[in-house]
Amino acid sequence: MSSNKKMTGILLAGLGLVAMAQPASAQLLQHKDLTAGMAMTMAETALASCKANGYAVSVTVVGRSGEVILQVRGDNTSPHAFENSLRKAYTARTFRVPSGEIVTRLKNDPTFPLIHLSNIIANQGGLPIKVGDDTIGGIGASGAPGGDKDEACVKAGLDKIADQLK
Repeated sequence: MSSNKKMTGILLAGLGLVAMAQPASAQLLQHKDLTAGMAMTMAETALASCKANGYAVSVTVVGRSGEVILQVRGDNTSPHAFENSLRKAYTARTFRVPSGEIVTRLKNDPTFPLIHLSNIIANQGGLPIKVGDDTIGGIGASGAPGGDKDEACVKAGLDKIADQLK
């Protein structure tokens, strides 16, 4: 074998090793997340909105992975409201839609299998928190006399930080 062919073979082998050593996609994921301050602002606003209408509610804010960022039991709420606020927030985050839409899905398909997952509930009162099309969390309230009223309170909380969700 000539030295030129040998050198070419070594160079090609070396380039192959370099190519295999580089990951195809070495970039880190970049995304926006909720801050504790944003969660507190939303929860305080939701509580105040409901209280102004005479409703005692509990509120939960979950993050991108469904983890609880903030959960508050409102004054004089029923024992179940704390858990239901979590389930509504988690459902909205998981499905990226208002939790009340799961009621419709269940009516259209009574065998909707995902309803049996932990922390999923078909009940109005939870909204996804989005930055554009990216769902970064969920907020849920429970305790008002009707899921539509719970949802109106969490909508007030979302509206309060809307300028930060860009």
